[in-house]
Amino acid sequence: MGKSDIGPPSYKKMLPAVIEKNYGKWKYHEILKPGVLKHVSESGDEVWTVRAGSPRLVSIDFIRDICDIADKYCDGKLRFTSRSNVEFMTPKKENVEPIIQAVQKIGLPVGGTGKSISNIIHTQGWAHCHSAATDSSGIVKAIMDELYPYFTSMKLPAKLRVALACCINMCGAVHCSDIAIVGIHTKPPKIDNSKVGAVCEIPTTMASCPTGAIRKNPDPNVKGLVVNEEKCMYCGNCFTVCPAMPLADAEGDGVAIYVGGKVSNARSAPMFSRLAIPYLPNNPPRWPEAVSAIKNIVEVYAKNALPDERMGEWINRVGWENFFKLTGIEFTEYHIDDFTHGVDTYRTTTQFRW
Repeated sequence: MGKSDIGPPSYKKMLPAVIEKNYGKWKYHEILKPGVLKHVSESGDEVWTVRAGSPRLVSIDFIRDICDIADKYCDGKLRFTSRSNVEFMTPKKENVEPIIQAVQKIGLPVGGTGKSISNIIHTQGWAHCHSAATDSSGIVKAIMDELYPYFTSMKLPAKLRVALACCINMCGAVHCSDIAIVGIHTKPPKIDNSKVGAVCEIPTTMASCPTGAIRKNPDPNVKGLVVNEEKCMYCGNCFTVCPAMPLADAEGDGVAIYVGGKVSNARSAPMFSRLAIPYLPNNPPRWPEAVSAIKNIVEVYAKNALPDERMGEWINRVGWENFFKLTGIEFTEYHIDDFTHGVDTYRTTTQFRW
């Protein structure tokens, strides 16, 4: 295959020299303190890493600031983790403390390693996404202000991954995170039939609905659409293809909280998140209801889980009934999986733990 400029360049061209030299030859690593890692190669080479949190949605000035640190201490190299942490890597041990001081000077916390909360991965929210049911940066900032001590320390039973998706299309990793915040709409789209014919392709809009809730307006004099509210699941697919069907609603939009997911295959199989709180209102700028609920879940988990036990593993051990009891979360009809094939998830034997 010939060379092409299509797609991203090879990541190997961007590796620090010591990483490229020892690629695939790392012998072990250790966490020296929150936010500081040490990797040792079979060749004897060592690399120190300083991990810092970032806002994720960043400015040019921010990028220049962290690049200045990388230029000074890391041979011009830095990396972002999959959760938007910034990592500065250096083969020189004497650079570690100066990097920490430089990072803290521009207002970034050092941590997110080991048994801690890492950066919250999140979507665009009101800053960009057209179908957002909640904000992203705003609510994440409010949550991390409360959970900050769990980022800069390693005092949790195990690592804790938190994610936020601003609508149920879930651009974030909410389906497999220990705690997930999902923006949800609770009211059907408002159809502006005066604009539907001008800006929307009616057959495509009808086909976009996964539940078949959208149909042509039965009035022959109206070139537009109608929505069967009983079938609507507020997903926003129709608004994606038809701007004349806005879904956002100041009173109906809010967030749901899911818990117990993970990607890791260690000790137990990967898990999907499950519903803990079906609805909390959007209450910007600090989202006190959502922040309080998430902090409560984290603190109950920290108090009751065994060492190295992830959120979902702890819940499965004590039982979902005890999870709701310990956290004080109300169990409602919305927690019951009434999907057509939901019977496969029911615990129908006498062996489950109350």
